[in-house]
Formats: sequence, structure tokens, C-alpha cells
Amino acid sequence: MLSITLIHEELYEGEETDSLNFSEYLERLVDNLFQTYRSGNTSISLNMDLEENIFFNMDIAVPLGIVVNELISNSFKHAFPDPDKGTIQIKLFKEENACRTDKELKSKANINENKNFTLILSDNGVGIPETFKLEHSDTLGIQLVTTLLEQLDASLELKRDSGTEFVIKFSIPDRK
Repeated sequence: MLSITLIHEELYEGEETDSLNFSEYLERLVDNLFQTYRSGNTSISLNMDLEENIFFNMDIAVPLGIVVNELISNSFKHAFPDPDKGTIQIKLFKEENACRTDKELKSKANINENKNFTLILSDNGVGIPETFKLEHSDTLGIQLVTTLLEQLDASLELKRDSGTEFVIKFSIPDRK
């Protein structure tokens, strides 16, 4: 599987063996997916907005890489049935802790022990029908996505406004 192969390559190229620069890995993974799927349809473009230097350990990086691989592959396979122009967007960012006051933010005693992240994968294709329910999907790919996200204790929201948007929110503990 491409996502796992790229993780191994990133690890061997990097100095650390227990964490991965997920932002860089995501760029390589999506670039490879575009090279694979876009051969028949060059009218699909990519917009990526990735916060730099987001590092995850393998327990986070591997399942998240597989999720991205699956959802982007689904966009190519299902979102653009006609040779019309389309766009796939990917965003990854660390969320600020909005519930803390300025005083708490300045206090080292109140440092947040978890890092909260949001990963958004979207396309402006035909969209997913309203009758499709994530929790009752019989497709193997979506079942894999939901299972992996459950392992990460991540939330998954499906938006169908203009195309399809998957919003994934998850937290990882700080390493001490």
C-alpha cells in the first residue's frame, strides 16, 4: 500500500525513527495519488493548505495516511464522473485552545496536554447522496476509514454543501 511505503521512506530519510513529519509525508502521498489517478483526467486540480512541521508518531501517521489515501482515491473514482474541471482540497492544521483565557495562556502551569488537529479533505464533485450514511456504509473503503478513525478516537463529519467534505478532528497527547 502506497501510504505505508511512503511512511517507511520518510522514516529512513529522516533522523528520527519514531515520528514523521506528516505535512511533508502528506504532500508526497497526495502527489503520488494524483500521478496515479489523474492520468486519465488532467482537469482535476489540487489545493493543499498544510501547517508546516506537524510531527506524528507511527500510531497516528499510519492510520491517518491510510484514511487520506482512501478518501482521496474515492474522490478520483466517484466525484468527477464527467471530464469536467474539479478541485480536491486538503487542509491540516493544529487548533488553538479557544476555551482558555489570556491569563491561562500565559501561565506555564496550565499548558494543554493534548494537541488538537483538524484534517479536511474535500472536493467540488457530484457529492455523496443524502441517502448515504457513514455509520451504515456497506463499502469496504468507508468501513476502513471509520474503523481507523475510531482507533484514533477521532471525529468524522461529512458535509455535502457543494461536493463532499470530510472533517476529521483528533487529539494526540504531548510527549514528555
